[in-house]
Amino acid sequence: MKKFTKMHGLGNDYVYMDAIHQQIDNESYLAQFVSNRHFGIGSDGLILICESNVADFKMRMFNSDGSEAEMCGNGIRCVGKFVYDKRLTNKNTITVETLAGIKTLVLNTKEGKVDTVRVDMGEPILEAKKIPVISEKNPVTGLKLKALQKEFEFTCVSMGNPHAITVVADTEKFEVEKYGKILEIDSVFPNKTNVEFVQIVDKEHIKMRVWERGSGETLACGTGACATAVACYLNDLTNRHTFVELLGGTLKIEWNEKDNHVYMTGPATTVFEGTLEI
Repeated sequence: MKKFTKMHGLGNDYVYMDAIHQQIDNESYLAQFVSNRHFGIGSDGLILICESNVADFKMRMFNSDGSEAEMCGNGIRCVGKFVYDKRLTNKNTITVETLAGIKTLVLNTKEGKVDTVRVDMGEPILEAKKIPVISEKNPVTGLKLKALQKEFEFTCVSMGNPHAITVVADTEKFEVEKYGKILEIDSVFPNKTNVEFVQIVDKEHIKMRVWERGSGETLACGTGACATAVACYLNDLTNRHTFVELLGGTLKIEWNEKDNHVYMTGPATTVFEGTLEI
């Protein structure tokens, strides 16, 4: 029997498991099993909270297809809530090791539990080889790609995982699945990519829908929101402080001019807890 907690950040939902006090095996298969919304628990993937030699905790994140990903912005906020609410830490500022580096989280509490989390997401990666994307430009802007005879113009950014951002007229009417699943696997993206479709409302407000690599369309993507804010600023579409409205809610994103770091603030929510017979 293994204990789990179902949590979400703006509807981007994952199954969380304490891998410090219980042994978790076959992580890839387990991620596929728990993610199934008909035969499993139902989620966008699996996140394990592990011991770390270099930070307070380590986060391992698996997509619903079983592939391990570098980072998840919405997921890491819930990691902060998990470890604080379950008294694995009593600190309001913690560090979390990820495949995209060590992230610092500031936990904002309400009535003894975490309500919102501010995450230092680090510096955006704008070099084509490091994103990675096949391009001669740095930063990668104006990248033209076709999907089903429709041409898109992308800006590419990595926040520890690759993102390709394009502006559309109306996110509500846009056919995300139709084009997202094709663009995700375009040959210019050696490791595939997350695809963000963005509508500019004004200099401090954008709307975004996301096709996540390995998961399909999700209600929110924290790294995607950060990458999108960076891309929009690079193209003079927004300010450095931006509210990114996703299907599941809104994140506050700041690309700080002094340290070049991107900061993301948003909620973390516990849905329910249970045990698995595995």
